[in-house]
Amino acid sequence: MESPVTAETLADRTYRAVQAAIAAGELSPGEKVTERGLAERFSVSPTPVREAIRRLEQDGLIERAGPRTVVVAAIGDTAIQDLAEVEVALRGLVARFAARHATPAQLDRLDTILDEADDLVIVMRQRHSAGQPIDRYVGTLLDTIQRFNDTVSACAGNPVLVRLLEQSRVFSRDERRTRIHEHVLADDRFGADRYSSHRALVHALRDGDAAKAEEIVMKDARGGLDDLLRREVGS
Repeated sequence: MESPVTAETLADRTYRAVQAAIAAGELSPGEKVTERGLAERFSVSPTPVREAIRRLEQDGLIERAGPRTVVVAAIGDTAIQDLAEVEVALRGLVARFAARHATPAQLDRLDTILDEADDLVIVMRQRHSAGQPIDRYVGTLLDTIQRFNDTVSACAGNPVLVRLLEQSRVFSRDERRTRIHEHVLADDRFGADRYSSHRALVHALRDGDAAKAEEIVMKDARGGLDDLLRREVGS
């Protein structure tokens, strides 16, 4: 029998895996799935699958078609925009908590990460101007920015809030990373207008200005999601 801790961990992992599969289009709207099928697909027992399905039903991502059968829900544009607003608000709250609880060491780490990102941006622009490939540098930059975001989340000191954010993202981490990577390769200025907001955020965190930190992050998050969703519709 799985211990409660293991069962919870597996349920979280399964929930995120199914959520990511739906976001990536691997599970299509209207597609019928079963507890047994999901358990085999993700190599887990039925117990965490049932818990994941319950949470996905609450999210409106799947709908029950029978006692052990569910279908992937068709999510309309309005529902996606609603979910985007939830993600934006939660990211703002994370920044607000970070302004209250960030330690000097964490703030120094944020500056160091941004120094690394700045160096990568310079190299990317130089290589792009010279007609050289930047694919590898784009991937490294995205990993660096993810470290920055994860450090901001750690600064918040509120794991419950961070977990809610992870569960409420419009795109899974992998899906978001893939989309941004493709857009940057097509246009090296993609997201450049929001890049400077990271430094402004660190300044707000150092000042302990929770309202300013929240404002910066919400504006950045809303712009990023709007851009990705707009490009998705136009693709």
